[in-house]
Amino acid sequence: MIDFSAPADIVAPQLLGCTITHNGVTIRLTEVEAYLGSDDAAAHTYRGKTARNAAMFGPPGRLYVYLSYGIHLNGNIVCAPEGTGQGCLMRGGEVISGEELARERRQANGKTIAYENLARGPGNLGRSLGLSLEDNGTPIMLGERDSEPEWVAGPRIGISKNADAPYRFWIPKNKTVSTPRGYPK
Repeated sequence: MIDFSAPADIVAPQLLGCTITHNGVTIRLTEVEAYLGSDDAAAHTYRGKTARNAAMFGPPGRLYVYLSYGIHLNGNIVCAPEGTGQGCLMRGGEVISGEELARERRQANGKTIAYENLARGPGNLGRSLGLSLEDNGTPIMLGERDSEPEWVAGPRIGISKNADAPYRFWIPKNKTVSTPRGYPK
């Protein structure tokens, strides 16, 4: 059982291989990133609590859902003691149940989305799960993993601040993981 009151960089690798079920779709997490609140310039909570990030300061084990670039709904799992503003961004996963529904949510211009791309990247994962801003602050329900998968850690991607911190965790060689997948070589 995951102790969500632990720091995000401790919780993050424990999330790999766990499942999250939401709105009819189940995804096995293959990639996450940890954000460490006021100690991490890349965290939404680095400068303190705002109306937008308030859920990250709430009780651990809840969702923080936010709109990225005005189009993507991304989901974080709140970690660490209440008030610290830490969380784990769900970056990628394998759709293991509800694939047809995930495909409907991801359908773009009539093009078929490859299976490995259904939940690759935080916006695609959020869309596949059907996340909405109304889910912000709601309790998360994770399925336990069968066993601890092999995992690696390296720099986060898609950010400009504190990008070199080794807070991105993923299952190596898994096609649902965002590129670059090969780090460390």
